Amino acid sequence: MGYPVAASTVWKILNQAGIDPAPRRSGPTWKQFLTAQAHTILACDFFTVDTVLLKRIYVLFFVEITTREVHLGAVTAHPTGAWVTQQARNLLMDLDQRAASLRFLLRDRDKKFTPSTPCSPPKAST
Repeated sequence: MGYPVAASTVWKILNQAGIDPAPRRSGPTWKQFLTAQAHTILACDFFTVDTVLLKRIYVLFFVEITTREVHLGAVTAHPTGAWVTQQARNLLMDLDQRAASLRFLLRDRDKKFTPSTPCSPPKAST
């Protein structure tokens, strides 16, 4: 949002919410992890386009971190978790052999992203 916030303000808000600080880790930093694993990471997100007719269109895109190559997933007015999952499957088919080296997907916590596991058996109804 562009507003500077002091670390003490963030600590105060988290403390009031009952969230303890994360413990110090002895492993690699986030930058070191990204540098070492860049060839195995794919990131995805949405951006929106507002049309002249006042319609909002969501554009799903993917970025290969190592090459910074951007792949357009698809465009829709009403994205759902199932739709996003299908677009990810389509991208993996397009990447063919390169998809085998991908291990990590970076995404935000948007509700349009679901923990989809298409190979797991369906839950029994009660």
